[in-house]
This record gives sequence, structure tokens and C-alpha cells, in this order.
Amino acid sequence: MSSHCVPSPNRHLIYLVEDEEEVARVVMRVLEDFEFLVEWFRDGSSLLSRLKTEQPDLCILDLGLPDMDGVTLIKQVTALHHCGLLVLTGRGHPFDRVMGLELGSDDYVVKPFEPRELVARVRSILRRSSPVGSTSHSKPRRYASFLGWTLDCAANTLTSPSGSEHLLSTAETQVLREFVERPHQILTREQLMGQRDLSPMDRSIDVRISRIRRKIEEDPQNAKIIKTVYGAGYMFVAQVTWS
Repeated sequence: MSSHCVPSPNRHLIYLVEDEEEVARVVMRVLEDFEFLVEWFRDGSSLLSRLKTEQPDLCILDLGLPDMDGVTLIKQVTALHHCGLLVLTGRGHPFDRVMGLELGSDDYVVKPFEPRELVARVRSILRRSSPVGSTSHSKPRRYASFLGWTLDCAANTLTSPSGSEHLLSTAETQVLREFVERPHQILTREQLMGQRDLSPMDRSIDVRISRIRRKIEEDPQNAKIIKTVYGAGYMFVAQVTWS
């Protein structure tokens, strides 16, 4: 394991869980070249122990670990914190990708990978997890309410009309925020993902919308709040108030 990294207000802290030392060193080198602070863990248990005392901005997790299955680790990490989560693995089957996204990861990169692409994906997750619309002169809007639900954009939580609280992933919060910022508008998959030139084969946004629908829709298969506009994108159909 690398030495303990002290967070800086100007540098993002990233935890890397990877049992292959050669891969870990490549990832650390490229991220550190771009001014990220990186701490390396060889197994899931070491990461979980550190998360009890400190929260990073992003975790990069391998699915094939010596002490636990990566899917189990994702569940435990998302239960502890709402930091960004990127899966970096040799498992390239679509089932593994969808499973990782379903469990709450923000992105999925398959080995071997292009280092600059990894940096771009890390930056994309960190942008989505940063407060939207904040400037030195304006305070970002935090609480959005609709149909009895309340989204806390800073804490990544969604509270139901009955008062039960759901912890959202960074990616889910970003998508839902895009909707509540622009209700009754058709939003493209690219707008919701915050990316240009999104591949037609990329189903990440569909997985995230499916997860949100299962939380807020009475019948997710016949959605009334997040409607699919075939050939165009999605539309959020609800009145939204901010506080």
C-alpha cells in the first residue's frame, strides 16, 4: 500500500484498489502526472478499513481481488460513502459492465486501457460530483422537491414522500439533477451523461434511468415521471420547486 495521502483543497484524492502491482503503478503514475493524489490498496479489506476514517473523492476498483469479489466491494463502498466510483477490470463481458453500473458505479473501464482515456473518465466523474452552477458569487441550489420527493444534490440522497431515504450514486444524482433542472424538456442521452459523441451502444444512461425509475415510479415499466421520447431522449414530467 502507498503512504497515506493528505487531501488538499486543490487536489482530488483517489483510492485505487488493484492487486496487480504493475497495473497499479501505471494507474498511479498517469493520475499523479495529472496532479491527482493517489493511495493504493492491494485488497478490498484495506480499502474498507481506510474508508472508516477518511473519504476520497473517487475510488477506482478492480473486480478481481484476492480477498473478496469486486461486486461485494462495490456494495460495501456505496453503503459507506457516496464518493465517485469507477470500475477498472479485465472483465469485458457486457453482463459485468451492466452489473457494475446497476450496483452504483459511475463508469467502467476494461483492461488493457488507454491512460489518457482513464484520466478523461476520472475527470468526468469528478465534474459530475462537483456542485452544479457554483460560483464565487452564487450559492448552488441544493434541494429539489417534486411529487413529495426531495433530492439533496449535495448529499446524494433522495427522500420519499413517506420519509424513507435512498442513497444515490454520483452518476444517478447527476442524471436526476439534469432532469429537475430542466423539467418538461426533452433531454438527449448526451445531455444526461454530460458527454459529447456518446456511442449508440453505450447503455450506461439507460441503466441509471432504470435505477432511478425503480425508486420513484409506481410502475417502472410504465413510467409516468421519467418518460422515454423515442428517437429523441427522455423527459421529466413533474413540477419542481427548489429550496
